[in-house]
Amino acid sequence: MPLKNMNLPNTRRLATRLVATALLCWGSLAQAQLSIEITGAGANQIPVAIADFGGDAGSGRALTTVVRGDLERSGLFKLVDTGGAALTESSPIDFGAWKARGADALSAGSLGRSPDGRMEARFRLYDVNRQSNLGGAAYLTATPQLRAAGHRIADYIYEKLTGERGVFSTRIAYVLKSGGRYELQIADSDGQNAQTALVSREPIISPAWSPDGSRIAYVSFENKKPIIFVHSLATGKRQVVANFKGSNSAPAWSPDGSRLAIVLTKDGSSQVYTIGAGGGSPMRLTSSAGIDTEPQFSPDGAYVYFTSDRGGSPQIYRVSASGGSPERVTFEGSYNVSPRPSPDGKSLAFIARREGRFQLAIMDLSSRQVQVLSDSYKDESPSFAPNSRMIVLATEVGGRGVLSAVSADGRIKQRLSVAAGDVREPAWGPFTK
Repeated sequence: MPLKNMNLPNTRRLATRLVATALLCWGSLAQAQLSIEITGAGANQIPVAIADFGGDAGSGRALTTVVRGDLERSGLFKLVDTGGAALTESSPIDFGAWKARGADALSAGSLGRSPDGRMEARFRLYDVNRQSNLGGAAYLTATPQLRAAGHRIADYIYEKLTGERGVFSTRIAYVLKSGGRYELQIADSDGQNAQTALVSREPIISPAWSPDGSRIAYVSFENKKPIIFVHSLATGKRQVVANFKGSNSAPAWSPDGSRLAIVLTKDGSSQVYTIGAGGGSPMRLTSSAGIDTEPQFSPDGAYVYFTSDRGGSPQIYRVSASGGSPERVTFEGSYNVSPRPSPDGKSLAFIARREGRFQLAIMDLSSRQVQVLSDSYKDESPSFAPNSRMIVLATEVGGRGVLSAVSADGRIKQRLSVAAGDVREPAWGPFTK
């Protein structure tokens, strides 16, 4: 839960009267999809040509669109006009012609049916300047999951050309509020294929992915108080993990998925505890006269970062995951909240108040240098992509809640919105096998 009486940007006056709640089966199609607007790009974009996939024309065009859209949205690639050329993975390549078009890399592939009736997407990636084959792959998929194959192909191209793992096959969770209805939705990283995991007439907040991507922990007010649930995405079943006296909030998974860091008020003010992922007896991690909240494990599991006003103003601290004396992390400015360590352990994203604006900032944990990444004024709930390259967050535009994404260097910016309502509480899912 947010710090009380501190004017956090995500403070809400949440209704407590239960109206209705319904658990939807995983896989039910949501009516609203996130739309993405690219508002920035990387400094040195790689020119890449994605030839139309050969084979089945309609499905091939759809697959090509997904691959191109992923790479363009990343901000790291400049798509070269292919002139409608359709090349298969076995087509001879005229490297001189593609170099004349300005391409440094070229992807060519085909889409057909495998003997068992599934779709088979095959492709190769070429270095145009060196006139060499960089590799390729084949993916089998059912027709309805053709987009997933496109994301995997884009991930392959991204990794081969940048040296970093792509995140196009990952998912994003968020809460959509429309009228008096709250929906916990899960979408592909490009905002498409949104599925509803939970719908309620009471607020749903703080979704957090398990490290293996199979479960989501969140806080629901459906029982007239904040209670922490863990929800299986495969089965739709969920389990109450924390329903102690007072408030139960802010779940965050340990890197091994065995525990959650949570915030409880059962012993007085908000303090940080850990608890087994299946529930049990909580272990108190912090003790202060103030409010300790918003815990997050470090990627190695050694520390828990959290927000506290123990020094008089909200700042970020960290404590050993086994307990002990906390140490202060942020010193620049009088208001720093919502710590989110990057998955690579090199950076810490957080929300800083500067001149009355709540903005996304990032700290290099080795140098302790801080950079403000956003130019908005009501940022909240930052969440790193699993490759640490991008950060998704909630903000407000024209009185509506929308999601934004920004690269860790601040160059690449995106805006994600839903016409049907306000979008809040984003959480970027992990890499999955």
